[in-house]
Amino acid sequence: MTVRTRYAPSPTGALHIGNVRSGLFAYLYARHNHGTFILRIDDTDRERSTTESLNEILESLRWLGIEWDEGPPSPQYFQSNRLERYREEALRLLREGNAYPCYCTAEQLEAQRKLAEREHRKPGYDGTCRDKPRPRDIGLPDRSAGRNYTIRFRSPRAGQTIVDDLIKGRAVFDNVELDDLIIFRSDAIPTYNFATVVDDADFRITHVVRGDDHLPNTPRQMQIFRALGLEPPAYAHLPMVMGTDGQKLSKRHGAISVFAYRDAGYFPEALLNYLARLGWSHGDQEIFSKAELVEYFDFAACGKSAGIFNPEKLLWLNFHYLKQRSPEQLAREVRPFIEQRGLAFGGDEKWLARVVATLRERAKTLVELVDFAGFYLREEIEIDPKAAAKFLKPELSDALSALATELEACGAGFGESEVKAAFERVLERYSVKLGQLAQPARVAVTGGTVSPGIFEVISVLGRERSVRRLRNAVGQIARAA
Repeated sequence: MTVRTRYAPSPTGALHIGNVRSGLFAYLYARHNHGTFILRIDDTDRERSTTESLNEILESLRWLGIEWDEGPPSPQYFQSNRLERYREEALRLLREGNAYPCYCTAEQLEAQRKLAEREHRKPGYDGTCRDKPRPRDIGLPDRSAGRNYTIRFRSPRAGQTIVDDLIKGRAVFDNVELDDLIIFRSDAIPTYNFATVVDDADFRITHVVRGDDHLPNTPRQMQIFRALGLEPPAYAHLPMVMGTDGQKLSKRHGAISVFAYRDAGYFPEALLNYLARLGWSHGDQEIFSKAELVEYFDFAACGKSAGIFNPEKLLWLNFHYLKQRSPEQLAREVRPFIEQRGLAFGGDEKWLARVVATLRERAKTLVELVDFAGFYLREEIEIDPKAAAKFLKPELSDALSALATELEACGAGFGESEVKAAFERVLERYSVKLGQLAQPARVAVTGGTVSPGIFEVISVLGRERSVRRLRNAVGQIARAA
């Protein structure tokens, strides 16, 4: 058997990281088994589905490196293009007696629900229309033709439906507890449970991987498969992703869409690695390449309890991937974030690589990298008032002025060794220690008290800007005196 898995997002909003984890696990299982990964778009919700959401879903998956073997842009993988196919199968179920029209109004169904609550019964359809006589040539709902009803699946009343889940284990459902679900609404649109069965059958899906919030749908879908004369696929239901407070992951827990993390300066490898580890493990290993994830992945190593989304661990992973990158690669990746801020670096990629090389042990995201690089990227800086008050003292004015002069006179190379030599000459002339001069110089050239090594900073910043900023600081000391 060739493994065929699928991921079927709805284009009704951004791609949620909890949702995309199901797609990732389906992808990894297919790749591990040299199978086929299919992307299907469940877009029968016409009111909420948008082109913008679809494009974001596709771009999010591409950014993460989750490539599909079958799917968009081919039109057959959009549910909205398969309505005739769903109608064919629904009519077959009607002809064979496995489905029936339901004429119950919304008011009647609400009354049934309230009665069940009062009698402490599980709410569900009571089968009012199940055995009503019907015309032999009954068709699908069509309000314009006066066929204002829904179509319900005739669920078996006796026996059990058993789900041997690849992650959760065996789950047994008494059929008497499963009411007759609607498979076609009165507006002639198929419901999720019916459309997904027809799709999974037509696309020969062998394994369905999804969140365990779908587990109650599984026995119903299995019954529809069998009514169509088909064997259901295998199912693997992943535990939900929760926030650190134990509640279902939502916006209150921070960024939850793939694009939100991309735009916050995270790397796709970090997010992919983190999502894979959220409910799956391989020994004590934490860092995985994509190739390793494919090699090791199996449902047997998936946990049965909810995964807790820990933003700090994701940040730690991102920091790891940032440090592993070469300065040249980081320079290319950080460039769009620099441009978004309206900053400039003159198009000098080599210089930008030197900038990021000084900061990659400090920044954890590309956004932080731009934040820390601000003093490099701006022609003029503002000195923090508290830092100025503490370090830009009148007694150091002459030494700072002399340092500016020494740096201005440095050779053409202006490397760290030349900067260090300039400092040493000033330290000897004014009989001060490096710490006494280095911090005021740092405040003068960066605007704050925290930066990489001062020799490195001045070398990368360059002679002209370093000298100008030192002299501006000397002028600020004079004005404050």
